Amino acid sequence: MDMITDAAQVARHEANRAIQAAGSRAAASQAAHGEYLTFRLGAEEYGIDILRVQEIRSYEQPTRIANAPGFLKGVVNLRGVIVPIVDLRLKLGCDSAEYNHFTVVIVLNVRGRVVGAVVDSVSDVLELSGEAIRPAPQLNANIDAGFITGIGSVADRMLILMDIEALMGSSDMGLMDSLSA
Repeated sequence: MDMITDAAQVARHEANRAIQAAGSRAAASQAAHGEYLTFRLGAEEYGIDILRVQEIRSYEQPTRIANAPGFLKGVVNLRGVIVPIVDLRLKLGCDSAEYNHFTVVIVLNVRGRVVGAVVDSVSDVLELSGEAIRPAPQLNANIDAGFITGIGSVADRMLILMDIEALMGSSDMGLMDSLSA
């Protein structure tokens, strides 16, 4: 079990280091392509804009908030900032997975607000060219896929690229007042 914990800590450390290094590079080259932090929710792999990621932390049990929706696990105190924690598996209707040593919280800065997103594991930071990104699929009106910006292809991997700001800022999340920020 210690080897699993060590491997998870190394993966988090490497991802945090890549986030710091990628932040400055991504700002200059965002128009032509993008850099994405990739993570897993069940069997699917997702990517979010690296510029929205503040840090990656081990999962710790948050303090529950009464009458909160099921996907809002509670809040944690992160260096004096109270951060709401959203379980993306529950929010996106994925199969529920157990919390283990690979489960992490991606701390995001969305519209000036700090929010945590629980994911099964982080994979890596990828730079995708415009040719590697396909448009989001057209789905019927009953399926809300407004937060999906495209599908990225890297070798044999397929990434669902999401607009984490649109997802976290949606009215059903109740985390942001409006789109004005």
